[in-house]
Amino acid sequence: MAKYDKADLERRMKGAVEALRHDLGGLRTGRANTTLLEPVTVTVYGSQMPLNQVATISAPEPRMLTVQVWDKTNIGPVEKAIRSAGLGLNPINDGNTLRLPIPDLTEDRRKELAKLAHTYAEKARVAIRNVRRDGIDNLKTDESKKEISEDDRKRGETEVQKLTDEQIKAVDDVAASKEQEIMGR
Repeated sequence: MAKYDKADLERRMKGAVEALRHDLGGLRTGRANTTLLEPVTVTVYGSQMPLNQVATISAPEPRMLTVQVWDKTNIGPVEKAIRSAGLGLNPINDGNTLRLPIPDLTEDRRKELAKLAHTYAEKARVAIRNVRRDGIDNLKTDESKKEISEDDRKRGETEVQKLTDEQIKAVDDVAASKEQEIMGR
């Protein structure tokens, strides 16, 4: 089992916050942006692959994305993955390319996107809590191996909890600001 390492825990927690920022970056408000499709994964060749590993995504117009699938046999699975990604996009398949018109954001669509942002934030919180659990488990293991005292373990747990609280607050702040941007406030 790994020893307790505060720097590693901090790096992993901050990684969860960065992953959230990256995911939320894909939630665009009414304009075409290729990052919108980054969270989409496609089932091809018997495995899950990110969309950008099976196709070229571009934004030729402000309100249109195009997805050029490299292997024509994958157009069906790519189209299905985009439809089921919860992004509110309906691909138009012209045989070689998928065109994705970006719809105007209705109030309902804004609420859907805000809900999706909330889901991403919850995933980040869970990831941070998992890192906290790993850190506390490592502290307990170190204590049971007599490498640290009970007081050191308790101090470490307090440190881990403080770090967790800071990173969860960062997640909440990032999510709240994105939600306001989506709702147009």
